[in-house]
Amino acid sequence: MAKTIVEKILSSHAGKPLYAGDVGICRVDSCFSQDGTSSLVLDALAKFKNNIVISKRYAMFIDHSSPSPNLGVSKVHSRMRDFSRDNRSILYDIGCGISHQLVVEEGIAYPGRLILGADSHTSTAGALGCAAFGVGSTDLAVTLVTGKNWFKVPGTYKIIIKGKIPHGVFSKDIILYIIDKLGSNGATYKAVEFEGEVVRALSMEARFTITNMTIEFGAKCGIIAPDSKVVRFLKGSGVKKYNSVYPDKGAEYEKVLEFDISRISPYVAKPHTVDNGVPVEELADTVINQAYLGTCTNGRIEDLEIAAAVLKGKKVNRNVRLLVAPASRKIYNTALKRGIISVLVDSGAIILPPGCGPCVGTHQGVPADGEVVISTANRNFKGRMGNPKAFIYLASPATVAASALTGKITDPRRYIPR
Repeated sequence: MAKTIVEKILSSHAGKPLYAGDVGICRVDSCFSQDGTSSLVLDALAKFKNNIVISKRYAMFIDHSSPSPNLGVSKVHSRMRDFSRDNRSILYDIGCGISHQLVVEEGIAYPGRLILGADSHTSTAGALGCAAFGVGSTDLAVTLVTGKNWFKVPGTYKIIIKGKIPHGVFSKDIILYIIDKLGSNGATYKAVEFEGEVVRALSMEARFTITNMTIEFGAKCGIIAPDSKVVRFLKGSGVKKYNSVYPDKGAEYEKVLEFDISRISPYVAKPHTVDNGVPVEELADTVINQAYLGTCTNGRIEDLEIAAAVLKGKKVNRNVRLLVAPASRKIYNTALKRGIISVLVDSGAIILPPGCGPCVGTHQGVPADGEVVISTANRNFKGRMGNPKAFIYLASPATVAASALTGKITDPRRYIPR
């Protein structure tokens, strides 16, 4: 019987055929947690007497509150460092970057793998053709002591993105448009296979934006079948051996959805939900106080380049704070070498250390009551950036940069040459 990609990956890791709706015990290739979830993982491990069997395949990331903003967080960071040293697990400390970027950048994720992360945006890695699931901290601890976990195989939606990408439209606009049309519960506990001419045309960095945000319409994971771009990316990250997985001809999909993006405008999600999206033209003259470029969604080198192209030779509006956080140290270094950081700084941007930065709202860039923020992040719920009385709009790097220049939400197409 024909299978989808997620059915094939879970079957291979269970050692028996599995299909949508089946429950199987599957071997896990790699798992990770970050400084917002690692304490709960370690608490659960203590109940299991720390009998870890896959410590060398477990990575911890200090990214959410990096550097530490207070004593409580410093204690968490210290505990993570001690655990990593004592158990010979992998630790990415302050300044290394965001877990989801490092998972793909450091060769942890590659085609055919089964990865669990104690963070909801673990699905980012699915752009490399693996099954990457966000799980709770206790589930992650169970995996650490057994090397396995149980899975209910999700049904699969196929989303075909077709058409010609319009001027000034980027992958962030495309996924915000799709989320707006499907709604926040549009694919709850489903695997989503993305394909179509638009997906094939996107860079790897742009594809990571797409799979990163599948959780925002309820999906368990997002997957893009490997192609030549994936092969080149893996070569650059030092991955040589992997098993590319493709859907079988005749595989059964619960839904097949098509989106023609040929005529969409740059898209923006309004407060306070990600599926509250509109074309940028509808928000003209919405005054902003802060702009944020970064996160696991749009903190990659391509995103910084796009923003720098908009900002070059210009100055950020005096009433706006533009904060920029590269997603990893490697990205930061590349941006330095290419002169991107100089362009951003000269425009008036404030460069933050590699990491999640203001996104989660634990330390950097917390807005004041009533302030309006435009961000390249993946969520705009009340309190997401640390203040439930602030208002967060989500947009592409180009839209964020253009808005930082004018002091109000701005169509970026006027700043992007054809």
